[in-house]
Amino acid sequence: MPELILASASPRRRELLAQIGVDFRCCAVDIDESVHPGEAAEDYVERLAREKAEACQRLYPEAVVLGSDTSVVVAGRILGKPVDEEDAVRMLMMLSGRRHQVMTAVAVVAGRQCSVETVVTEVAFVELDEARCRAYWRTGEPCDKAGAYGIQGLGAVLVQEIRGSYSAVVGLPLMQTATLLQRYEVPVWQQS
Repeated sequence: MPELILASASPRRRELLAQIGVDFRCCAVDIDESVHPGEAAEDYVERLAREKAEACQRLYPEAVVLGSDTSVVVAGRILGKPVDEEDAVRMLMMLSGRRHQVMTAVAVVAGRQCSVETVVTEVAFVELDEARCRAYWRTGEPCDKAGAYGIQGLGAVLVQEIRGSYSAVVGLPLMQTATLLQRYEVPVWQQS
């Protein structure tokens, strides 16, 4: 049975992977997350997921490595993690009363093989005002979240509707992840 390495320091991804009964250890990697000129959002998240997995695999060449990346996309614009309060308020106001997409890519690398799957979920936000955005920022929750919100926490009250995978919005699409892992003979809960 191959060892699985999660190429992430995200507590949300760790929780989600543990939720489906997968045995793994973590290896946080630092890669350049800049968007390349003209790069489409889906290509961006797939590239980052793959680069995270490949960077970690260089440290653990015998392991199966899972990398993932999540981006919030509104009107074709990729929203990363906010750099400060003003950036978070700007992002949240862009999402206010609108639909946006959350794109999460999962890459599994083993040896010379790499499989990537991307899940796109549509999320609709309630109307927000600046005061509510600033109050949400002060909770500390938006600091490390793409698009400046966390659907699994207090940010849930900002979400009017979701179409697609909830776990993908949190950071790891579980059904697709399980399918990829089984392809690489990594046991998932009682299916092993």
